[in-house]
Amino acid sequence: MTPPDRATIELKRLPDVDRGALVALMNHPLVRRHMPLARGAFGAEECARWVAAKERLWAQHGYGPWAFVVDGELAGWGGLQPEGDDVDLGLVLHPRHWGVGRAIVTRILDVAFGAMRLPSVIVLLPPSRVRVRGLHRLGFVADGETTIGDERFVRYRLTAPTVA
Repeated sequence: MTPPDRATIELKRLPDVDRGALVALMNHPLVRRHMPLARGAFGAEECARWVAAKERLWAQHGYGPWAFVVDGELAGWGGLQPEGDDVDLGLVLHPRHWGVGRAIVTRILDVAFGAMRLPSVIVLLPPSRVRVRGLHRLGFVADGETTIGDERFVRYRLTAPTVA
């Protein structure tokens, strides 16, 4: 596998990647372990509905999640999604590609604070995610909690850098 700092990372729309690879990713036990909202089966029909819902975000808001393709292989999905009055940065990666997470997040933040000129972004993590040093290194700070679908999440916020 290519070292993370040399990987070719493509951001593609979800309909443009193999649905079978998405289904496999969303059913991987290490991926689902920290996705409390992912309940029940996730097969071809559920995937089609899920991709359609994510595409509606693009149509309604002009932004939404991407598929991350690393060196030609689906590595995961995520990006920016509306969450109330905030914009949520999500990242779901196959364990084989956990090493490229920081590079992907940096690309997403470039879009959020550059092209979109957002004042801040949030990350919502279930309480089971206790390793958050990487978020702190990027500048995210704890910003309370929220509940979605009867599940509790810890919110972290990153404010846009100020331009001197």
